[in-house]
Amino acid sequence: MEFNNEGRAGDIQDRRGGGGGGGGGGRRAGLSLGGLVVVGLIALILRKNPLEVISAVERQQGQSSTQRGGQAPSPGPRNNEERAAERLVRQATTDIQDFWTAALPRMTNGQAQFRRTQLVLFADETRSACGAAEAATGPFYCPADQLVYIDLAFYADLARRFRAPGDFAQAYVLAHEFGHHLQFTLGIEPAVRRAQRANRALENALSVKLELQADCIAGVWGASAAQRGLLRAGDVEEGMNAAAAIGDDRIAQMAGRRVSPERFSHGSSQDRVAWFRRGMTAGTITACDTFGNGTLRP
Repeated sequence: MEFNNEGRAGDIQDRRGGGGGGGGGGRRAGLSLGGLVVVGLIALILRKNPLEVISAVERQQGQSSTQRGGQAPSPGPRNNEERAAERLVRQATTDIQDFWTAALPRMTNGQAQFRRTQLVLFADETRSACGAAEAATGPFYCPADQLVYIDLAFYADLARRFRAPGDFAQAYVLAHEFGHHLQFTLGIEPAVRRAQRANRALENALSVKLELQADCIAGVWGASAAQRGLLRAGDVEEGMNAAAAIGDDRIAQMAGRRVSPERFSHGSSQDRVAWFRRGMTAGTITACDTFGNGTLRP
């Protein structure tokens, strides 16, 4: 993927301690098969995405190692891999927001404007208006402060454990999170939260529809990137692979537990790929009606 910008400084909040070069970073221990089973059980009990629990365990291991070594985490990129990811993240954040600033009014017949926000880069942990933010959380959007958060260490997990490497895979993750900001701007996210509070039995099903819609919105941006010549051979496949890699069923299988669709929070691999592809094929937000009522919201 080749961007034609270097990113706007104002699109990023860097909370890693002042930028600069980090060292090579410590080696992160992997989980055994038995560990994945335990993670699956914890995720089932707490009703959390197993990816979050996996990252939490590894982050705790890393913190314990740091405490024993008496060294604080390095500010800025911790290794060359993160340095390359940071450049892409800065470029993608600006491109995604430039696109929606221009496209959203057109796609809504002038009824909506995109409100630009910021991506927060952090290392290990920070504070958000939604509570403590840790690497364990993975990339996320906080509606309370309307910011997107990411620890770049997530991309190493995406590439190695989930076998979804590539710059477009990384950009897809960001486009999905900015998709949540778009949903908030359009009143979709608040409407879903109200519906969940009104009917707890539909909480997971509504969460899946919200997440699949964010995948579709990411695909709409991806279609624009393709039309503008930003994608290279194999990039689309990278995005599809990333969408499949973080499906709830795939993560459950990795954790060694039974696939339970009624407990899904983000959608199956098949559905995530299908909605991402739909957005890329249609190139417009009107194709992203995951709620099936023609309003883009429940």
